[in-house]
Amino acid sequence: MLAILSVTFPFFALVLCGYLAARRAMLPLAAIPGLNAFVLYFALPCLLFRFGAATPIAQLLDGGVAGVYLLGALLMVGLTVAVTLSHRISWNDAAFGALVAAFPNTGFMGVPLLLALLGPASSGPVIVTIAIDMVVTSSLCIALSRVGSGHGRDALRNALRGMVRNPLPWAIALGTLASAAGLTLPGPLLRTVGLLADAASPVALFTMGAVLARSQMSSAAATHWRDYVPVAFKKLLLHPLLMLGLGLGARALGVPLERQALVVIVLVACLPSASNVAILAERFGADTGRIARIILVSTALSFLSFSATVVLARHWLQ
Repeated sequence: MLAILSVTFPFFALVLCGYLAARRAMLPLAAIPGLNAFVLYFALPCLLFRFGAATPIAQLLDGGVAGVYLLGALLMVGLTVAVTLSHRISWNDAAFGALVAAFPNTGFMGVPLLLALLGPASSGPVIVTIAIDMVVTSSLCIALSRVGSGHGRDALRNALRGMVRNPLPWAIALGTLASAAGLTLPGPLLRTVGLLADAASPVALFTMGAVLARSQMSSAAATHWRDYVPVAFKKLLLHPLLMLGLGLGARALGVPLERQALVVIVLVACLPSASNVAILAERFGADTGRIARIILVSTALSFLSFSATVVLARHWLQ
């Protein structure tokens, strides 16, 4: 356990550094969008492209991983909406609660953390999960958030437009094409991509902490704990258990899903909620304070839950 904590602690410590920097006004809140833009449009796309280009094409097109992870994401969305929808929580808030329960922080935290823990073999399944969450899970939840408002078609159009403008799927696609064709970038361009990719992990984690602090500081309305703590526990406990059950069931039915790949998608599900869901919730008029608290609680608790799951996963792989 101490060996695992020695790997996971620096990642969560960087999140804490960003959180404290924003809370104590050492980092101006006006600077956070700039950090976000650097990570989203420069560093993280280069990291994903590098992973995709270096990963065998068979791992990037793993139907077993895609099928199990997609089914798990859809079940999480459906279960969370069914449990949370009430006279106090509208379709809009229930849908974004479902998104925050089913969408792990794979881009900012999962990619560097799983690479450090499991090595390059984790990159293929991780890239598959990112693509599914950005293309399917987020679009579905945005569409569900418009149920009853009469703007479902507009919401779906906006979701698709946002997906097209998101550089991460394009970086994954280009990396996949480079892997399939066996292409290598020219030396100077490859080194430039490498420098940006190396900056992705520390800046993304620091920015994630700052975003969490900003979300908490900007949410003035009080939210009862029963409206956000259970969703955080669903993210950290139900989501990985669901993925594990689906993966074991798929293997029993003969689906070609390697044990290492199953471990990766279970650990992805163990990650805390994606911090960018708070930005989406604000854009679509959902309860941003509730979403921010779910993200904050899941991030704080995941330090122990994720580390414990890694220990169990390593024993299972041995």
